[in-house]
Amino acid sequence: MTIFHVLRVEGVGEQAIGEAAGRQRGVVHRSQLAAAGMSRSKQRRLVTRGSLCPVLPRVYSVGNPVLQPLAAELAAILYLGHDAVISHHSAAMLWGLSEPPDGLVQATVIGRDVRPHAGLETHRVPGLAARDVRMRAGIPVTAPARTLIDLAGLGSEALLAHAHQQARILKLTSDRELEAAISRCPMRTGAATLKRWLEGEAGGSFTRSEAERRLLALLAGARLPPPEVNARLHGYEVDLLWRSGRLVVEVDGHAFHGHRAAFERDRRRDQVLAAAGFRVIRITWLQLQREPLAVVARIAQALATAAAA
Repeated sequence: MTIFHVLRVEGVGEQAIGEAAGRQRGVVHRSQLAAAGMSRSKQRRLVTRGSLCPVLPRVYSVGNPVLQPLAAELAAILYLGHDAVISHHSAAMLWGLSEPPDGLVQATVIGRDVRPHAGLETHRVPGLAARDVRMRAGIPVTAPARTLIDLAGLGSEALLAHAHQQARILKLTSDRELEAAISRCPMRTGAATLKRWLEGEAGGSFTRSEAERRLLALLAGARLPPPEVNARLHGYEVDLLWRSGRLVVEVDGHAFHGHRAAFERDRRRDQVLAAAGFRVIRITWLQLQREPLAVVARIAQALATAAAA
């Protein structure tokens, strides 16, 4: 399937090129320069003059070597041509699921290999369903569910956990959509990883009170000082509080923190408590299930650091 077409240039000459660049975040393809009547020799002269700044083979930034936001992603699509889509970390950035990759654009290309190029990482797939592709800010990008599958294939559980939580908070996808996306590419490494992740969540979810009870039992077993539970502090109710250690522990889980208003409220509370001199540690319910000893160790270290201060 064809995902993206280079936009047509209206008119001829440098003005037409400038107008095309204005619609494309400042970048143009060589075919557009030719369509505007610009010969190869004229293109080379403009490159020498600095009016055209090479970004990728056959792709230029018009008039400015400093790229506009998202221009690198669009330049990658212009370079790769049809049947290419922004993916992996770069797609996660476009959807607001993670921080932008450092100087690297990642894209998926259907059914063909692409010569490596600095600043561009490509992934080849035999096919990509139409439901796994969206347009975001005028750029073809993997849909949120497919993006999570690709991230799961990178092997970082912390990255997957954060991106999955953000996708839920932003209401970009649902478990049903994730399961459908997995069924469309069951042989991908990320599909199997994400499926195990979802099964682990479904089998291990528990309420806030159950999470607090489990954490309290772990703390008691480690013989750590008992905290105040659901205490009031600077106008907020916090899950666990060690006043003398100036430590707050909050237990997060998508069942009781999974929407934008709660997310913003929790971050505002963290800022107020930090300004008052309290350290806030957030523990996810999945961490309680999968790495309880590491959770206790982090809390013990924080208490020990406070006692030594």
